[in-house]
Amino acid sequence: MPDGSEGITVRSVDGIGRVAAKAWDACAGADNPFCSHAFLLALEESGSVSAKTGWSPCHLLAEDGSGRLLACAPLYLKTHSYGEYVFDWAWADAYQRNGRAYYPKLQCAIPFTPVTGPRLLVRPDLRERGLEVALADRIVALTEASRLSSAHITFPTRPEAEALARHGWLLRMGEQYHWTNEGYRSFEDFLAALSSRKRKTIRKERERANAQGPTIRRLTGDDIKRTHWDAFYRFYLSTAEKKWGHAYLTRDFFDRLQARLGDSVVLFLAEQDGRWVAGALNLAGTDTLYGRNWGAEGDFRFLHFEMCYYRAIDYAIEHGLKRVEAGAQGEHKISRGYLPTATWSAHWIRDPAFRRAIAGYVERERLIVAECMNDAAELAPFRHDAGHGE
Repeated sequence: MPDGSEGITVRSVDGIGRVAAKAWDACAGADNPFCSHAFLLALEESGSVSAKTGWSPCHLLAEDGSGRLLACAPLYLKTHSYGEYVFDWAWADAYQRNGRAYYPKLQCAIPFTPVTGPRLLVRPDLRERGLEVALADRIVALTEASRLSSAHITFPTRPEAEALARHGWLLRMGEQYHWTNEGYRSFEDFLAALSSRKRKTIRKERERANAQGPTIRRLTGDDIKRTHWDAFYRFYLSTAEKKWGHAYLTRDFFDRLQARLGDSVVLFLAEQDGRWVAGALNLAGTDTLYGRNWGAEGDFRFLHFEMCYYRAIDYAIEHGLKRVEAGAQGEHKISRGYLPTATWSAHWIRDPAFRRAIAGYVERERLIVAECMNDAAELAPFRHDAGHGE
């Protein structure tokens, strides 16, 4: 144990339901809904996360001698690399080509959720005691003891990632596109910060999206009914099919999400001729709106931009939120005010030879990602005199 953690034990449990919600959330905090006990419990109870789906929970709990929870981490034994959004398929292939087993591996993450947030969760009054290191050390110890190939912590905060690097973990850099609220009072105020050409383009996109017929409604809390989730789940499945992907979340998950986190849910649904035709799901934290899933039945030009990006900006401005994180990938977001932002992951590779090879890979990759981000930033739609990002 690190200094300051004497008398503390770290153990694992095979389900979030074995942890008191109040105790977990005292460590997770209230800023990020995905770290909450309620969100993780909805995933497990709905069957979206289980040994059957390749996500076996083995959450870490750091407790004092009286059994009081001081720190914790969402941890899973994975038998594949789906639902992570930090791609290590090439690493798995290299292991297989060398007659080694890459799976199972340990994954400290929020399943199916490419959202940055704390992963080594410590009560605020105890954050100077090195408990994050205790959790990370236990993940390494489990990897070694079980002779697993590796352990991975995906989408941690940058301070967490840097602390892990100091303790020997390999850092990997990724990229997303986020919108930042520079104190805008309205969407028009935001548009005023853009170049004239980009401002006109966005106005035209919004006009065309809203002139096609569908009426867009914003629902949250008790306004969201089962029929709304039925419609949204159709869209969710449709998107998975179109992208040759896998529908990770069960229909039951959305009912449980509604029951436990309904006030954090911001659901945009588009209705045409008495039928729901498109939907965009967001969750709101204390200062950020997180865009998660989108889908539509039919071809509605610009409706995706309107429902996923522009309505999200409207909501953030109205509610005084600092950011909108609109999910993974998508350079098309830049011209709509969502700028490149670094994301991080940390990796512990047990085999020394593979570790050296992967260390070289992530170092080269980091340089390429940083260069791409710099190039992308040059495409930002903001006026040079707008002072954006200063």
